[in-house]
Amino acid sequence: MARSKSDSKSKWLQYAAFATVPLVLVLGNSMLVPILPDMAKEMELSELQSSLVITLFSVSAAVFIPLIGYLSDRMKRKAVILPALAIYGGAGVLAGLGAVWDSYGILIGARALQGMAAAGTAPIAMALVGDLYKDGEESEALGLVEASNGAGKVISPILGSLLGMWTWYAPFFAFPLFCAGAFCAVLWLIKEPEHKNKPLPLKEYLQGMKEIYAKNGKWLITAYASGSLGLFILFGILFYLSDMAEKPPISIDGVAKGGLLAIPLLGLVITAFTTGRHIKKNGEKMRGIMLVGIAMIALSLTAASIWHSHFVALICFITVSSIGTGLLLPCLNTLITGAVDRSHRGMVTSLYNSLRFLGVAAGPPLFSWLADLSVTWLFILLTVLSACVWIAVLCNIHPPKKQAKA
Repeated sequence: MARSKSDSKSKWLQYAAFATVPLVLVLGNSMLVPILPDMAKEMELSELQSSLVITLFSVSAAVFIPLIGYLSDRMKRKAVILPALAIYGGAGVLAGLGAVWDSYGILIGARALQGMAAAGTAPIAMALVGDLYKDGEESEALGLVEASNGAGKVISPILGSLLGMWTWYAPFFAFPLFCAGAFCAVLWLIKEPEHKNKPLPLKEYLQGMKEIYAKNGKWLITAYASGSLGLFILFGILFYLSDMAEKPPISIDGVAKGGLLAIPLLGLVITAFTTGRHIKKNGEKMRGIMLVGIAMIALSLTAASIWHSHFVALICFITVSSIGTGLLLPCLNTLITGAVDRSHRGMVTSLYNSLRFLGVAAGPPLFSWLADLSVTWLFILLTVLSACVWIAVLCNIHPPKKQAKA
């Protein structure tokens, strides 16, 4: 019994170490959102220039994720994650110095470097979870990773606002401390299994990828699109809600606004963690939960298209949509990481995360543009897209009752 307790403690410490990686990834971006107006004022930047501090990070990460995924398939995952965390933190210091020196060039260059390093963090950690665990433990770990991602979204605006009250560029210098904590946790707590097989030659590796997508491409692409759309809707709606909260007659800003945005995100966090513990790689159950989650997103968006001018009602609808996203993402993560063997898992999960990054990056600007045209039609369009994804999942994703370990 004592040994069982020790094993359980070790497992949860390892889970916690995995959870730190997506947490710092989110903090590195979302924590800066509250200080963007002050940064634009102090550095005399246009709205476009200040928005690039966020957008360029996500685009840079999305572009480099496939390359980093390929490298992680040819070496140990930790040999990719640890340098990525170190560069990620170091680039944060450089970005802070660019802010202090009033150098937009250094600041934006450092943010692009951070995005490149981000490609080697959470996406590769997801692949490593697939290497280490099987059955219920894998879905449990991935649920916690997704919950940590959501928790980062909850606390980052609040933390960014609090740090910005001291000095607007404080979040840049605080961020490397979180990276250092994640670096130590991954280094000391995660025991990576030996990768005994030699890396495949490039031609054989690419042939393997071709065979994977020839066999599983229809459902993998559907899964990629589902995850990307879920995060596109989540970030776009939160951006719209944030903008709505700042304007009269509501006029909520700063830490209070961060707390308000935390309500729907908290729904995602709790749901993602609970879902990860519940599904245990049961294919039929995951498919059913995904369909329920997407249906909740579509129905909440339908309601929002009618009552979007009522602020409290809109928060309720967004919370329901976020819970739907919390049902969807852990199932997608488990299906995708379990779809392939170790030699190709890094690339497959990286392509998935690349599209997730693009969904996050595209949400705020597209929502802003479409909302200016018509808020009602914005939510109607999102409802239609969600319905299309629901049909695609129903038709294309048919996992076995018990998903086998690749």
